[in-house]
Amino acid sequence: MNVADFAYLGIFLALLVCAALPLGRWLADILEARPPAMLRWLAPVERGLHRLCRIAPEQPMDWRAYAGALLAFHLMGFVVVLALQLLQARLPLNPAGFQAVPLGIAVNTAVSFVTNTNWQAYSGEASLSHLTQMAGLGVQNFLSAATGLAVMAALARGFGRQPTASLGNFWADLVRGTLYVLLPLSLLFAIVLMASGVPQSFERNATAVTLTGAEQVIPLGPAASQVAIKQLGTNGGGFFGVNSAHPFENPTPVSNFLQTLSLLLIPAACVFAYGRLSGARRHARVLFLVMLVFFVSSLGLSLWAELTPHPELGAAVAMEGKEVRFGVVPSVLWAGATTAASNGSVNAMHSSLSPIAGGAALFNMLLGEIIFGGVGSGVYGMVAMAVIAVFLAGLMVGRTPEYLGKKIESFEIRMAAIAVLAPCAAVLLGCAASFLTEGGRAAVGNGGPHALTEVLYAWASMCNNNGSAFGSLNATGPLYTWGGALAMLIGRFAVIVPVLALAGSLAAKKSTPPSTGTFPTDGPLFAFLLGGTIVLVAALSHLPALILGPVLEQLLMNAGHTF
Repeated sequence: MNVADFAYLGIFLALLVCAALPLGRWLADILEARPPAMLRWLAPVERGLHRLCRIAPEQPMDWRAYAGALLAFHLMGFVVVLALQLLQARLPLNPAGFQAVPLGIAVNTAVSFVTNTNWQAYSGEASLSHLTQMAGLGVQNFLSAATGLAVMAALARGFGRQPTASLGNFWADLVRGTLYVLLPLSLLFAIVLMASGVPQSFERNATAVTLTGAEQVIPLGPAASQVAIKQLGTNGGGFFGVNSAHPFENPTPVSNFLQTLSLLLIPAACVFAYGRLSGARRHARVLFLVMLVFFVSSLGLSLWAELTPHPELGAAVAMEGKEVRFGVVPSVLWAGATTAASNGSVNAMHSSLSPIAGGAALFNMLLGEIIFGGVGSGVYGMVAMAVIAVFLAGLMVGRTPEYLGKKIESFEIRMAAIAVLAPCAAVLLGCAASFLTEGGRAAVGNGGPHALTEVLYAWASMCNNNGSAFGSLNATGPLYTWGGALAMLIGRFAVIVPVLALAGSLAAKKSTPPSTGTFPTDGPLFAFLLGGTIVLVAALSHLPALILGPVLEQLLMNAGHTF
């Protein structure tokens, strides 16, 4: 690494921290119905949406009503996205004349975008109409991200409110997050992307003649609008098949830097918003610090692995699978950011990363995508880990644990454990199914330990709502389309529902004043305990697979064996 590389990383981290603080304050104000002055002109639009959809924003919801509204809304979203894919041949804005998407792929894609996963078993420019991309996938990019904000706000209210059954109103939270946060930021970012060369049109695909006389089809479409929200909303689904490695999605080094920053911007701000909403700002800073330490550690390990000369290449640094436009450091930074957030977009092929760098990206997801994580979802996943951490602290000192002034009892522990362990179980079961079935084994594109990493990466990505994959895996078979759809549902809703139940239980409890026996959650000791809990849960769940996958592959590569 040279001075320019260190400057690139330093500027990135500095901008992330400096932008997250004011944006977190903005998020908290909006979710508490206090939009900033510059956006108050949208208030009539908000009231109009409430009247149109018959929303009573002041009507309180307990956790069951909140969860029921959320699940019903996403069921409707699934039906709409599925219908658009199956009927796109008869619908407008289909200049390429694409036919209906096969049922299995259509179901997988609908589940993928409803759950904020954006796992792609299709290539957008080769199979989906402009209408499907915009009205189906693009709309869900907004709504699934806004759902994460709503759940985060409901959880924070569970800690911050005195005994009550109300967690707020899901419909009101959904409208606020979409109207005041995601739409304005995406509009501004889309304009920046168009200025950098990302297309935004409804024209037919262009045809060019190459120097050899062959014809080449150049896909066009409303890409900039979808790229903006896919990054800001931690969705990640590309308008084009190769995602942000495509020059139309990510044309320049400047667009690459801004898109990398946008992956983590709102998730990082959500941490500070949670602190304000729950009344625990110092605790939120501890959570942010733990996330940042994990992120920087993973990034440092990945850069070391990628910049260490390959034994088979001598002094050369491996560029295979990376864009020459960006180089090694920006590609590795993107890989770390997209797997730390539940984004999944890529600007390089993760299968081509060194075993340790690919393993670090895999480990980011196996942690539960809580190292910043998705919009809202990274915070409530981290809070579930924090509840387990204070429970362990309570066991060590022999007293009932407390977290942010609320007693943590058996019900809260069970809900936190389900939220943490459900995706872990789905990852391991899916990986086992891939090697036990003929179709699962046939989908693997590599041999040796790289094959295990490839399959484990796919299920970790689906079960933790990431969406990235090793490109060598063929994910169009029944196991990955139907089984993957189930895994994505588990990874999203088997976490959200227990988190809302946890929030509802805590909201009904009285706050307990701190005492001499209270374990403080805003200091370095708690940060150390939380970090240890995260590593312990991941190690107990996935350490054998990681050793037999990326670790073994790295050792064999050092000995001259490649796969």
